[in-house]
Amino acid sequence: MKKNIIAMNASIMIGLGSILAAPSVYAESISNLEKQKESIQEKRSGVESNISETEKKIDNLQDKQMTAEDQIAAIEAKIAESAKKIDAKNAEITQTKKEIEALKEEIKILKERIAKRNEVLKERALSFQETGGDVNYLEVLFGSSSFGDLVDRVGAVATIAEADRDILKQHELDKKDLEEKQKAVETKLASLEVAKAELLEIQKQQKQQKQEKDALVKKLKQQTEKHEHEKMGLEEEKANLAAQEKAIKSAISLEHQRLAELEAARKKAAAEAKKRAEQEAAQAAAQASQATETKKQSTSSGYSAKSNSSSSSSQSSSNVSQAPAVSSGTFTRPSAGYVSSTMGERWNKQHAGIDIAASGTVPVVAAADGVVSRSYFSSTYGNVVFVTHSIGGQQWTTVYAHLSSRQVGEGAVVAKGQQVGIMGNTGHSFGQHLHFELHKGPWNYSKSNAVNPLNYINI
Repeated sequence: MKKNIIAMNASIMIGLGSILAAPSVYAESISNLEKQKESIQEKRSGVESNISETEKKIDNLQDKQMTAEDQIAAIEAKIAESAKKIDAKNAEITQTKKEIEALKEEIKILKERIAKRNEVLKERALSFQETGGDVNYLEVLFGSSSFGDLVDRVGAVATIAEADRDILKQHELDKKDLEEKQKAVETKLASLEVAKAELLEIQKQQKQQKQEKDALVKKLKQQTEKHEHEKMGLEEEKANLAAQEKAIKSAISLEHQRLAELEAARKKAAAEAKKRAEQEAAQAAAQASQATETKKQSTSSGYSAKSNSSSSSSQSSSNVSQAPAVSSGTFTRPSAGYVSSTMGERWNKQHAGIDIAASGTVPVVAAADGVVSRSYFSSTYGNVVFVTHSIGGQQWTTVYAHLSSRQVGEGAVVAKGQQVGIMGNTGHSFGQHLHFELHKGPWNYSKSNAVNPLNYINI
């Protein structure tokens, strides 16, 4: 009997020991969650710094783009000005060529006049040769019949001599004028052609500069678009980290609540154990046979409770239509269906998870206990749910994407196997399936924490 009392007290102490040990376990869990929260806060700070740096790069690229565009506008103005000057030179060249054509007509007329003078001079020279030159004039003078006739003849001879001198003088002037006009026009035309060639070369250089600036603007735009895309990804990561921090805070609050409840239960259990020990010590001798009967009844009652529990579990399980059975591992299968795509390279991009496909209305469940950090519609993920888990001091994140509908909101506490949505085909998706990701740590834009779900879940 004494041995039974000692054994009973030992059993009570073991129970109390487990209850007393539990708060330290919860305290350790809270400590781990606090560390995870600090890690997320540090990552958020780093992401914010990266966003700020990316914004500076975008601003710098946009400034360079504006400068380049201003330079292009200036070059285009110069090209337009050069085009005007070239048009003007073309007009001058056209006009000069017209002047040359007109001059050709003048030259033709002048040559005819020179030719006629040459004929006159040839006739005079021939006459001089036949008559002996000045003797001919003497005969003209001596052949006068009177003094008046002599005067007339002297005047005529003087006139003829003067006319010969004028012809020779005009002949020289016309030749000189012709040569000067030809030289002037040819020089002007050559000068215009040189000026036009220089303008064309300047315009060619300006067009080359414009092409270079256009290429620079195109490159700057591409770089700007790249950084803007990176910024969008970083902002997405920042939002997810903020949601995860909120989820961790919620988990910490729940752990504190559990710890408080556990402490109350511990005190109550300790008081009841003490009272029961005292009662059992006093009544042990008189109730030995009754204790044996009580033990039998207790065993029967326990079997009944287990039976009822099993029946309840079976009934609850039957209410979950098409949902996969909850496995005993760390993570359970998130939905029914077959794996249509594994993790790895796909379409020149990293496929950071697995795809599970099935037809009909297919429930999607949480792979483990956790807190919903995000529940929203994404242009790529479509309807998506992010769940943050704390398992053995390690933070995990699961992602359930392309859902037709979401059944949990941000901040919701979900149990392993609890439905979070319905499989669908939203976002960047081709056919109904669940895109499932598992991250050892928080989700980030580069998905560097992603691990292969098939290494952790039996699918």
